[in-house]
Amino acid sequence: MALMATANGVGQLNDCRANLFNVVIVVVVRSVDLNSFRFYFALSTSYIHPDEHFQGPEVVAGELFNWHSQRTWEFTSNTPIRSFFPLWLTYGLPLKAAQWLSPEPLTPSAAFTFLRLSFLAFSLLFAEDWAFYKLIPDSRRKGWGLALLASSYVTWTFQTHTFSNSIETILVLTALVLMQHIRRRKSAPISSALLGFVCVFGTFNRITFPAFIVLPGLGMLHKLLTSPSTFIPLTLAAAITAAYAIQLDTEFYQGTQPVITPLNNLIYNTQTSNLAQHGLHPRITHLLVNLPQLLGPALILFVMSASGRYLTSLPILSAVSGVAVLSILPHQEARFLIPCVPLILSQVSLPRWKGTWLASWVLFNLALGMLMGVYHQGGIVPAQVFLGTRTNATDILYWKTYMPPTWLLGPRTKAVDIVDVPSSLNELVPAIERKAARCGREVYLVAPLSATQLDPLVDDPGRGWSLDRVWVTRRHLNLDDLDIGEEGAMGTVERVLGRRGLGIWKVNWSCC
Repeated sequence: MALMATANGVGQLNDCRANLFNVVIVVVVRSVDLNSFRFYFALSTSYIHPDEHFQGPEVVAGELFNWHSQRTWEFTSNTPIRSFFPLWLTYGLPLKAAQWLSPEPLTPSAAFTFLRLSFLAFSLLFAEDWAFYKLIPDSRRKGWGLALLASSYVTWTFQTHTFSNSIETILVLTALVLMQHIRRRKSAPISSALLGFVCVFGTFNRITFPAFIVLPGLGMLHKLLTSPSTFIPLTLAAAITAAYAIQLDTEFYQGTQPVITPLNNLIYNTQTSNLAQHGLHPRITHLLVNLPQLLGPALILFVMSASGRYLTSLPILSAVSGVAVLSILPHQEARFLIPCVPLILSQVSLPRWKGTWLASWVLFNLALGMLMGVYHQGGIVPAQVFLGTRTNATDILYWKTYMPPTWLLGPRTKAVDIVDVPSSLNELVPAIERKAARCGREVYLVAPLSATQLDPLVDDPGRGWSLDRVWVTRRHLNLDDLDIGEEGAMGTVERVLGRRGLGIWKVNWSCC
């Protein structure tokens, strides 16, 4: 009996400890100002993907301020696939506002910060949180829903970066709120007109936008066909917006015939040979890899919350629609599914074992948040800003990094040649010598500190040149330089993490 009493006492003590742990987790999550995380990561300089620069700020900064910029093939081909219409609204207007507010000539650093804060404002103040709140069906879950959204690393990182995908997320949620409003009312002409504008704007922003509203849109067909007060404002607003966008793009690209960029984009992306240039993936990549990467432990809630009402809600229909349609294409990146994160989080319910789940949720998002929001290629932006102050620089070689955003060099009186050198050391040495051997050139090399192949070149007396390090940051992680086959898992981790950072070396050449 004494043993049984002791066992019961231990069990009750363990239960108390578990309940106390759950309470502590809940209090911590609710008490932390999660939006401060968004502000912190918005001001961080991580670099997730080249498209966050080259599909927006790179083009607009060059167009507005005549800064040094490079237009990618999407803007220079005979059939351009990117529209300037959404770029002007989402990047152009904020940059013009920053220029107007700045008492001094606008610097690249200030422009970068202002754009990041603008995207934070788009998400936090204007659209995403408001639309997300409207889409949560149960008023008792709205607080928890907003906490989940605000504690997701996708909200901290992707949504505060200048991705067209970030704008797409806001537009998808806004479209669903408008659909919800129209379906519940006999007449909603203003909401219908706004929906027409949002749908066209979303399609010109990203051709993937319609994928997320196919299934929700089917539920509106009867309303559209039987209600002139819905159909007429929607189609009229959509037609006017599309006509203006086509006219703007035609003028921007100096076309002799109307330039319809979404059509060009659709044609391009339906040809597998084109997608092969960007990488082909199994069609289950979105479902088995990308969704878990974005949602982490929330994917468990997605499965556990399944019910008839849940599966027919507008957000879930939109998420299913997006994943299904985009999975048809063989090129699949995680950022294509960013809209699915708030769509799914708006509908899930927390499990009874919320303490354990919340602990896993916090750890998952902190780890991915620090990786993607702080360290991932995090030195490139400040490196470019620093090199922008080197007004006599003529050549900049980037090695083993993402393609550098040239707009961050700002206004320059002297032309500068930026070269993205292939990762082989046999490519780097000739590139340095070709540039530095021309007397009168000021050449810089930018490379990650984890690139140990560079070490022998720094002080090699046998060469006619040397490398002098002039700048360094430790907030840079290069995950594209893994060599597990040669170094082993631990050796690779020790090198990439232990020698994390990015350096800039000036190439010194003795001219005769």
